Amino acid sequence: MSFRDLRNFTEMMRALGYPRLISMENFRTPNFTLVAEILIWLVKRYEPQMDIPSDVESESDRVFFIKAVAQFMAIKAHIKVNTKRLYQADGYAVKEMLKITSVLYSAMKTKEMATGDKLEEDSSKFKFDLGSKIADLKAARQLASEITSKGATLYDLLGKEVDLREMRTAAIARPLEINETEKALRAAIKEVLENVQKTKDMLDNVSSDESSLEAKIEKKKQELERNQKRLQTLQSVRPAFMDEYEKIEEDLQRQYEIYVEKFRNLSFLEQQLEDYHRLEQERFEEAENSLRTMQNKLREEERSLMRSGAKDEDSDMDIPEDEGSDSDMEDRRPPKPRPARNGPVPGRAGARFVGTMQGGDSEEDESEDSEIDVDEDDEDEEGEEEENEDLEDNDSLEVPVPKASRPPHGTHRPELLDESDNDF
Repeated sequence: MSFRDLRNFTEMMRALGYPRLISMENFRTPNFTLVAEILIWLVKRYEPQMDIPSDVESESDRVFFIKAVAQFMAIKAHIKVNTKRLYQADGYAVKEMLKITSVLYSAMKTKEMATGDKLEEDSSKFKFDLGSKIADLKAARQLASEITSKGATLYDLLGKEVDLREMRTAAIARPLEINETEKALRAAIKEVLENVQKTKDMLDNVSSDESSLEAKIEKKKQELERNQKRLQTLQSVRPAFMDEYEKIEEDLQRQYEIYVEKFRNLSFLEQQLEDYHRLEQERFEEAENSLRTMQNKLREEERSLMRSGAKDEDSDMDIPEDEGSDSDMEDRRPPKPRPARNGPVPGRAGARFVGTMQGGDSEEDESEDSEIDVDEDDEDEEGEEEENEDLEDNDSLEVPVPKASRPPHGTHRPELLDESDNDF
């Protein structure tokens, strides 16, 4: 099948007026229904009264249909088609159908040309076609040149006629020799006899070849019978390892069932484990979310408490002066615990010791030490007062850590060491 044949077939069927549109992709694969429909339509175009069975459901019906179409085309249209290719119903069937469509298409074209010629004759009576006259003029010039060339060659041959006439008359006047004719006839007879002998030898060889082929066929039949008997004996005999094979096969089947059961259990356990991990993860996320919400609530409560404390402080600052004087407010306010000046300061390792290697203390050193201690005690008192004020501002949200009680100013200070270097 070629693309050109397929294209020509589709164009011819379209020109002949086939009602269905045929695509070039319809014959890529076998399509017997379409081929049968096209063949029935072509037969109807040849002979509208022809009755061809259109049943192509079974294989026998298809074969009968193809034979009927081929017989009709051979008798009526004198077109020989290949039934095997038609039965294939693919691109090779298109080549066979193209033979029928080409005849119908050529007949249609000749009819159109005849009608066209009549129309041209009718129109030529009233019109003068200059183009056709130019074509006739070219043809006349070509014929004139051919006539001149043929006339020249004929003149040359007639010029040689004098010599040729003498030779021809001499050959005709010469008498025939019987011996030469007999020799020629005998040679021809001998050649014919040799051909006949060769044909007979070939026929004899054919008979001998036939006998040898029959002997070979008989020998092969005997071998076939022996092989069949051997096959039957082998099939009837049970192999030695068959029992072991059956046992192993049963064991394999049993092991396979165990394997399938274990695999199913393993997959089920894996699924359960995945579900458990997923539930644990969800619980963990819920616990985190609950903790986060509790933290946010605590923070919001702390912020609200701080805001309420700040509002209370502002209200304390806005008390009018009519309620009492500052001295009364100071009297009502509870007294703050004042730390002892000379007591040990918390956070320090101990008292400060001043001395020399020679021993003995000077009065100036003692006075300087006392001044330093007093300054440090004042600074500690100021820091404690600031801390107490901060705690009061926060409305006592946190319980303050109790300070270490300082001893009163009259407590005994540690004495300075007056040992000498001899103690070492």
